[in-house]
Amino acid sequence: MVANASELIVARPEGLYCPAGDFYIDPWRPVDRAVITHGHSDHARWGHAHYLAHTHSAGTLRQRLGAHIALQTLDYGEVIEHHGVRLSLHPAGHVLGSAQVRLEHGGRVWVASGDYKTEADGTCAPFEPVRCDTFITESTFGLPVYRWPAQAVLFADINAWWRRNASEGRASVLLCYAFGKAQRLLHGVDASIGPIVVHGAVEPLNAVYRAAGVALPPTHRATELDKAALQRALVIAPLSAQGTPWMKRFGADAVDAFASGWMLVRGNRRRRGVDQGFVMSDHADWPGLMSAIKATGAEHIRVTHGSVPVLVRWLTEQGLDAQAFETEYGDDDVADAAEPAPPPAPTAVRPEPVEGLAATGLRQAQPEQGGGSSTQAQGHGSESRELAKGGDTP
Repeated sequence: MVANASELIVARPEGLYCPAGDFYIDPWRPVDRAVITHGHSDHARWGHAHYLAHTHSAGTLRQRLGAHIALQTLDYGEVIEHHGVRLSLHPAGHVLGSAQVRLEHGGRVWVASGDYKTEADGTCAPFEPVRCDTFITESTFGLPVYRWPAQAVLFADINAWWRRNASEGRASVLLCYAFGKAQRLLHGVDASIGPIVVHGAVEPLNAVYRAAGVALPPTHRATELDKAALQRALVIAPLSAQGTPWMKRFGADAVDAFASGWMLVRGNRRRRGVDQGFVMSDHADWPGLMSAIKATGAEHIRVTHGSVPVLVRWLTEQGLDAQAFETEYGDDDVADAAEPAPPPAPTAVRPEPVEGLAATGLRQAQPEQGGGSSTQAQGHGSESRELAKGGDTP
């Protein structure tokens, strides 16, 4: 790998900045040019003069930031060149349209992960590791205690919970974040158990997913069903609906649950005031972080929001150049639902080796050299374009 002669991405008060290209990645203050990894509100903010994002993020960004924002879109693997910096987007597996940002300049390759998870869920393009010299990774769940159940196990538990409640004539209210988790739940549950009701904050986002070709079962508004149907229904709603008059439609016997990665930690279910907790996250767990970092082949790691000190220490002990990047990103559930911050993470413990990483190290030599070729990164859309100042790009 090529050692860094200078930083291709630096932290500025506005956000993560590429000096050579004169643009920002997920900036938290208004800037002229912003490359957006995905539509969650802690990464996609209003006020930028020009936005660049993946094609499947267009619907969400326009819905949240306004129909007339100056938005340029790219497909995965399509390359543009701006001020000599080659830029392409690659699947992050987080939510619909989520992307890692690959930058190539002066013989160096950097990748900014945005938020990502490594297990495919059927609602967005699955995560693809991208070879690079420097990898900027999130660490939302960057502690070894965080290990997610397999999707098959998760949905078997959710379906059994819903089926049991329906047989007892009680509505099953499943609270979750409206963008990403709600659509994963809809895609994965057994819709034959009963009708599915969605909150008004969820259905517009369902429409974006359906327009992108994601299979979701039929959904209803609460006013469309009679009392008997509501008592067998699965209700998908954001946590902000908890305790509102809307919830009274489902009766005093309704059972509620919360789907979040934070449910893995003892006591969080009680803090959220729900009957049941399902461990479900759109972020990588500890093994996912380890496998993703190793797959990049990067020797230089920059760690953003989450359990930054723990992950930096662990990677440093593996012989990598690991440093922290200060950012203003947060947990999606909190950032977009205006909820209180998640409960404190469990006390940090010394990470255990994951699948032999302690023996091999994260920087084990790979057949390819130099952070991956330009041809690899171009994918199906190799025609270079300049990063536009504003407006849509066909």
